Amino acid sequence: MNCKCFAVSSMLKSFHTPHVIEAGCDEAGRGCLAGPVFAAAVILPADFRNELLNDSKQLTERQRYSLREVIEREAVAWAVAECSPQEIDKFNILRCSILAMQRAVEQLSVQPQHLIIDGNRWMAFHIPADTVVKGDAIYMSIAAASVLAKTYRDDCMKALAKDYPQYGWDKNMGYPAKAHREAIRQFGPTPHHRMTFRLLPEQQLMLDL
Repeated sequence: MNCKCFAVSSMLKSFHTPHVIEAGCDEAGRGCLAGPVFAAAVILPADFRNELLNDSKQLTERQRYSLREVIEREAVAWAVAECSPQEIDKFNILRCSILAMQRAVEQLSVQPQHLIIDGNRWMAFHIPADTVVKGDAIYMSIAAASVLAKTYRDDCMKALAKDYPQYGWDKNMGYPAKAHREAIRQFGPTPHHRMTFRLLPEQQLMLDL
């Protein structure tokens, strides 16, 4: 594992390592009960500035989609990738979150020389990387990746909701909301649910017996 972990800063910064082509990476959907985990990789111009850009969780839905247009238009390169629920069940969510980020990096039209990863875990890869705890609130490229990962995943869940309207994925995006779990209890899981996750609270009670 060729990465280091950095603490949170209070400033949104342009880059972590100067004088290299650097891509920021982040994922979305790690804690969901259903749907893929999405990830994005973004290389921003050195002089990129946007006062609105921040951790996607701090933005409204309208702000995220507005920023997505800016990022896709102005980024040097960007890419979005995913891991399916079946892959998550096979390999576990942490590994798939990292794998999705690596897939996004591999799809970039410009090869980065360095990666900065939101979080504190990474796997061996052919590009040097540093992990940054809460990096989406520190570095612009990671924040941009968080916006892309979140909006593309939301689009996916809204599309899936058309086939499975009873689960409310167009609103809860597959997260363990009360209404989502009630639908699982009533209708059972779908092919898009992560079967290795605790879909219902009583599952944990059964495991504890």
